[in-house]
Amino acid sequence: MLIVGAKGFAKEVLEVMHENNQLQNLVFYDDINLDSPDLLFDTFRVLKSPQEASHYFKTVDNRFTIGIGNPVLRKKMFDTCSALGGELTTIVSPRATVGSYDIVIGTGSVVLPHAILSNSVSIGMGCIVYYSSIITHDCVIGDFVEISPNAILLGRSSVGSYSRIGANATVLPDIKIGQNVIVGAGAIVTKDVPNDCVVVGNPARISKQLTPLQFNK
Repeated sequence: MLIVGAKGFAKEVLEVMHENNQLQNLVFYDDINLDSPDLLFDTFRVLKSPQEASHYFKTVDNRFTIGIGNPVLRKKMFDTCSALGGELTTIVSPRATVGSYDIVIGTGSVVLPHAILSNSVSIGMGCIVYYSSIITHDCVIGDFVEISPNAILLGRSSVGSYSRIGANATVLPDIKIGQNVIVGAGAIVTKDVPNDCVVVGNPARISKQLTPLQFNK
């Protein structure tokens, strides 16, 4: 499998791959950082061009996962690697707690150790569910969402695509958070949040408007 990125979050993904005994033919891909080593941890090859990635997909393994934290960059790398022939793949730590009933984990999402997903939870494609975060019953998460460590989403809440829920933030029951929203660390969200904004504090209030996202069709 190919992990997109060779720094930061990619190292978190590597540990889940190690837990799952999925290290055979594992490589990383970083065509941005000029200081990336040829071998990460003196073990894993780092591919450094689209041509190398395409060759890997065609001749070794067409699966990839995304080791980059920013939701918009994750979407862009999904598009890039898919165009090169890759197939986005879901990664779930065996140390995560995942409910037994009515669970949807979208293609390419990464669930890290000690995350808790209750029953009747739906997570979109390309998401990150970080350490010790809790997503309770009947929550719905869009695509390419980042749920940070210790964040809590309570019953029937929802989060729109490309949003980020900060560390230790809490989203109360039945709250709807829009697309392209950043919920600040430690925020307590007590009211619905519209698209394209940053909310902070307790109770959370809009502190900044964001430019609406635009992607090439």
